Amino acid sequence: MTDTSPDTATFPLHEAHELVRDLMTPNPWIYWIDFLFHISLGWSTFIIALSTPLFSFWQLSAYLISVFALYRSAIFVHELAHLKKGTFRIFRLTWNLVCGIPLMIPSFTYDGVHHDHHKPGVYGTSRDGEYIPFATKKPIEIVGYALLSFILPLLLVTRFLLLTPLSYLIPSLRKIVWERASSLTIDPSYRRAKNTIRNDHNWRQQEWATCLFALSILTCIAWEILPHTILLLWYAVAVAIFLLNSLRTLAAHAYRNSDGRTMTFTEQYLDSINIPGNLFITALWAPVGLRYHATHHLFMSMPYHNLGKAQRRLIHGLSDNTLYLKTVRNGLWDALIRIWRESSISTR
Repeated sequence: MTDTSPDTATFPLHEAHELVRDLMTPNPWIYWIDFLFHISLGWSTFIIALSTPLFSFWQLSAYLISVFALYRSAIFVHELAHLKKGTFRIFRLTWNLVCGIPLMIPSFTYDGVHHDHHKPGVYGTSRDGEYIPFATKKPIEIVGYALLSFILPLLLVTRFLLLTPLSYLIPSLRKIVWERASSLTIDPSYRRAKNTIRNDHNWRQQEWATCLFALSILTCIAWEILPHTILLLWYAVAVAIFLLNSLRTLAAHAYRNSDGRTMTFTEQYLDSINIPGNLFITALWAPVGLRYHATHHLFMSMPYHNLGKAQRRLIHGLSDNTLYLKTVRNGLWDALIRIWRESSISTR
């Protein structure tokens, strides 16, 4: 269960806001430089891995670099979900063209859905597609969630390549596809509402562009313009990205709200996790500011490049940082071990 002690009401929220008030404005240059560098690195090393001998040192090295670079690039979908309406339009278009569509995760699949995850009346309830009370479920369910990474790439290809055109021909299927197969969530029972769109009102164009991209790749392979190994490499990269993200997701929250009750804003924060770690290792598996996930839940509109600075200010500037530090974990392993132990104890 969530921490419901009286201490949760004493979190110095107003004081915290005052300490970080000047950190809420995103810097477009940081977004562009960071994203363009990593997406270029990711696809360049993807091509190198495709063209070097199988299982050679150079191929394995290029593969790993491609995975982490494309993973970081893909995580920018999280920033897109939080950016103010009507802003970063060219960045959003560029991200979709060179990252979201090739990886079968156009930004509309996260738009609106993730915003609901931050609402105090939705977070941790059955309406939150990004929350499963793993800490109160059997450990095998944690393993099962991570293992889904091996079939997600295939499901995404099926969704966009086959279900997109079919759903426009069959109205009843269209409703099912929108509700059950158009959202990047962790809860398989989640049903997407009609109004869960904030910025991506051109989501149909994104959907068809992803469909046509997948079709064009398969056509080029059939005509031997592209080697068939490109599909195997794409699958291997996609699986690694989803696996990394599943582990990061498991470490992002405490996942204790088993009864699905409405949680207060402070309880939402205390159910979230900060793993500051270090810039070189932690930022690989929790990129684009996501190692400061609890701080992000305090200030969901704060750009990722200011979360580290906010973390330091809050630790050293709060008159009482006791509750703030309750969300800190030593690392990924520490966070995963804690949720595994809680899961094992609660299901005995």
